[in-house]
Amino acid sequence: MQEVIITTDFIKLDAFLKFCGAVYTGGEAKEAVIYGEVKVNGEICLQRGKKLYEGDIVEIDQHCYQVAK
Repeated sequence: MQEVIITTDFIKLDAFLKFCGAVYTGGEAKEAVIYGEVKVNGEICLQRGKKLYEGDIVEIDQHCYQVAK
């Protein structure tokens, strides 16, 4: 699992996917979320604007990322 450090209180899921390098564009992030390819804390998440906080875990394409501060 890779820790991704953010400097704000939260980050939206689509922005996080770009920030951690899981996708290259916002369009790719949108598609990944819409097609159910992204899990947040073990559950499929269909909200690309979902707020992520420290400790949340995001899974995509067999990669895991943990939000850290």
